[in-house]
Amino acid sequence: MPMSHLLCVILFLLSSSTQTRTLGDNSGESFFKQCPPTKCTNKGPTIRFPFRLNTQPSICGLEGYELSCSGNNTLINFPFSGNYYVKEISYRERTISLMEVHYKNCPLQSLMSFNRSDSILDKSTTPFLPFALVKCLDRVATDRMIGPIECLRDDDSLVYVMDADGAMDRLPLNCHTSKTAEIANSGLIHSGVIPAIESQLRTGEIIEEWRTLDCYYGCETSWNYCAYNSTSNETICYNPRHKSSHVPLIIGTSIGGTILLAVMIFLICRSRKSDNEKETWLKIEKFLTNYKTLSLTRYNFSEIKKITRRFKHKLGQGGCGSVYQGSLPNGIPVAVKMLENSRGNGEEFINEVIAISRIHHFNVVRLLGYCYEGTQRALVYEFMPNGSLEKFIISIIDDSKTHRQLSWEKIQQIAIGIARGIEYLHQGCNQRILHFDIKPHNILLDHNFQPKIADFGLAKLSSKDQSIISVTGARGTPGYIAPELFLRNFGEVSYKSDVYSFGMLLLDICGCRNNKVDETVEDQSQIYLPECIYDRLSEGKELELQIETGEEEMIAKKLTIVAFWCIQWRPKDRPSMAMVVQMLEGDLQSLKMPPKPFVSSDVDVGST
Repeated sequence: MPMSHLLCVILFLLSSSTQTRTLGDNSGESFFKQCPPTKCTNKGPTIRFPFRLNTQPSICGLEGYELSCSGNNTLINFPFSGNYYVKEISYRERTISLMEVHYKNCPLQSLMSFNRSDSILDKSTTPFLPFALVKCLDRVATDRMIGPIECLRDDDSLVYVMDADGAMDRLPLNCHTSKTAEIANSGLIHSGVIPAIESQLRTGEIIEEWRTLDCYYGCETSWNYCAYNSTSNETICYNPRHKSSHVPLIIGTSIGGTILLAVMIFLICRSRKSDNEKETWLKIEKFLTNYKTLSLTRYNFSEIKKITRRFKHKLGQGGCGSVYQGSLPNGIPVAVKMLENSRGNGEEFINEVIAISRIHHFNVVRLLGYCYEGTQRALVYEFMPNGSLEKFIISIIDDSKTHRQLSWEKIQQIAIGIARGIEYLHQGCNQRILHFDIKPHNILLDHNFQPKIADFGLAKLSSKDQSIISVTGARGTPGYIAPELFLRNFGEVSYKSDVYSFGMLLLDICGCRNNKVDETVEDQSQIYLPECIYDRLSEGKELELQIETGEEEMIAKKLTIVAFWCIQWRPKDRPSMAMVVQMLEGDLQSLKMPPKPFVSSDVDVGST
């Protein structure tokens, strides 16, 4: 028997000679006999610890968590806001859904008057997202803005809600900010100011988190509940299926029993994961503990199977796993990515969760939840009905006789949206996020063909003042990888690496190059680059890119010129994404032709 297995048996037998309290101890059983879960009505929320009804003993709940029944409603009182109806309580997510008692069919008014002070609601860990009320004389439509909100209409002004982090300078001159407020970005609202506000408008409910209890993390599941031990004056985790409070094992009761026990423990220990797998598990669990304030829902694998209807509808297959269509219990469609070939001992899983959970931008796909259970890892995203950008450009390249599926105007809008999203990753977050895998396959399109950047498995975080990034090996997809990632004599790896990938993507969606890249090719100089397009632009000739009008010609030239600026081989010669956005939104006449960006011009690829 290996020494590690023998130690498992010895340690278990030694520890079992003393009495050990389990999840199902007598204090928990006694507590639930005295304080059973209850409801005000059959359809009302379940009331149990840390909440209690005012008719139950004070030991059944914590101070401030007292509820009362009023007719068919469940009530809670807030010191500075008065009574609110409790519509739902999620013990697993620690969230409570509220509605103002004197609700006047104006959800935002309720939200702005709501005061969390001196209440059970968690103000220290819940991320609050700022928004602004914007008054305009005329109707407007822009990203990260909804309205007009009729119940807030003031005189002749139309009132809109806008993400306070949005670009106010893009609003018409007849608009001005009238008031700012904030909304709690709780686990049931998921991510982003605008989605949160839209949820508020649909339901009229305020969803908040309550204060953290020691018991909750790792306890609340389908069977375990938080309870209270009055003897030790602490919260405990209770499992009603385990009735006994102690599991005493007396060594030597019988030789046969001891041998049987030793064999069982030996088999259990031998079946444990390898040291590397165990290290991965500990690493990810530590991450989830450190970032337990993330506004994401953690699902178990059985819930993922229900969401995807047992993985019935497969949307696609990637290098890291498969993506399936599904829907949440409330009917919201989602895409579930199962990480089947995760790289780097859980690094990809951690990268994607931590990177995208911090992002609230119109042009970045929203992560709604995740699953980490044993070897099962999944990421739950908002569903994009038009799939990836890749399928809208391949058909153009495969058959030059087919009609272009997207107009040049729409292509320009998509390009600007992607650029804004990357600009936000580089400058709009507290930490700079480098994507390292910008390509058509990772750009998803919603029902209006608005682009959303996805797949953050290769992303890296850095401070905004850190211009150089340390990476090991090339990251990304051949044909889109910046040259400095595989040939370091071109320059240091930085956010300019994403700029290069975006330039290659621009050339793809314009139909300028063959994007059927052989991923086995290591020498990127072997991949076809559209030098002929550059030569035509330089000589003032037509681009021959399925262009029908003069306006389309102008758009195509602008996009390709910007692309050539982005794919300059040396990072210092590439513009920032903020400059790229300006070029895409500006006029063609204001753009200068960049230097020829190809290796064959003046760079020896073989030199290092």
